[in-house]
Amino acid sequence: MTPHRPAAEDSTFVRTYTLTRGRTKPRHLLGLETVLDAGPGRPSPGQAAECEEILALCREHRRSVTELAARLCRPVTAVKILVSDLLDADALVVPATSPYAASDTDADARPTPQLLAALSAALKRKWPDAIAYPQAG
Repeated sequence: MTPHRPAAEDSTFVRTYTLTRGRTKPRHLLGLETVLDAGPGRPSPGQAAECEEILALCREHRRSVTELAARLCRPVTAVKILVSDLLDADALVVPATSPYAASDTDADARPTPQLLAALSAALKRKWPDAIAYPQAG
């Protein structure tokens, strides 16, 4: 017999399922650190309200997939699916240049190699069994 999940957990699961229209995989290969910028396109009218939130955040300045998921309080996989939809509509783009070059005028706004190394070490300590995805990015 399967234990019953609390109602709040059920509603979160159902909401994520409807948010992605039942899809479980994004069409584009996106890493957690993939940086996104607003593009010239527009999302289609039937897309989730979260798509407008993603666009608004990316219009402010370039954002990573992880940051978008954190700001929306949504699972990363669901955000990757929405981002894939926005990439297909040209509403988002993956910049071909340095991720922080055009959006940040202050060089101090860029993450330092030391900060990135410390973040990587902390994530490896927290999730030592995590699988690395060398193709992501």
